[in-house]
Amino acid sequence: MEQYKQEFIEFMIDCNVLKFGDFVTKSGRKTPFFVNTGFYRTGAQLRRLGQYYAKAIESKFGLDFDVLFGPAYKGIPLTVAATIAISEEYGKDIRYCSNRKEVKDHGDKGILLGSPIEDGDKVVIIEDVTTAGTSIQETLPIIKAQGDVSPIGLVVSVDRMERGQGTKSALKEIEEKYGLKTTAIVTMAEVVEHLYNKEYKGKVIIDDTLKAAIDAYYSQYGAE
Repeated sequence: MEQYKQEFIEFMIDCNVLKFGDFVTKSGRKTPFFVNTGFYRTGAQLRRLGQYYAKAIESKFGLDFDVLFGPAYKGIPLTVAATIAISEEYGKDIRYCSNRKEVKDHGDKGILLGSPIEDGDKVVIIEDVTTAGTSIQETLPIIKAQGDVSPIGLVVSVDRMERGQGTKSALKEIEEKYGLKTTAIVTMAEVVEHLYNKEYKGKVIIDDTLKAAIDAYYSQYGAE
């Protein structure tokens, strides 16, 4: 596993973003782990997060695209942080764009925040985590309504590696249904590999009991 992936897993724990316990996902599944990027709350944290996203984006998609789109609300700071990091790390000036939940009818009118999306633009979408692929159904129509644009990819922080609407993973379903490439900074398999029965700051994060709960979850919801 690459060093930056190991660092990112520990970074999520330090920021209280990656949690283990009893949770319910947006899709209604009871899960022993949860990723909440809303807990990145400081400038230093967002700067590092943007760097990890930039690494994942460059590795999978390269930098031949025009706009990074982050769906409201959590996607707004993600797209800002990642475009700043791409500029700093790679010298590429990517425009950022997000949507508003409510259309603004005065001043800077419209549904978009940040850069307009123009005909011919190549767009990469950035999200925190995709469980069942429901959010992309809302995001793509917004992007395509802006003109003759090409959504080319989706990047998330963690691939939960579970079924979407069918038996395949949510990211695989998105690839097949919408023709988008997808990638993640890390997968849950990598998280388990890095943390299982290993101490981090004097504590074993994933012990045998938690590993059994994760395995049981994947036996029910894991992708083929």
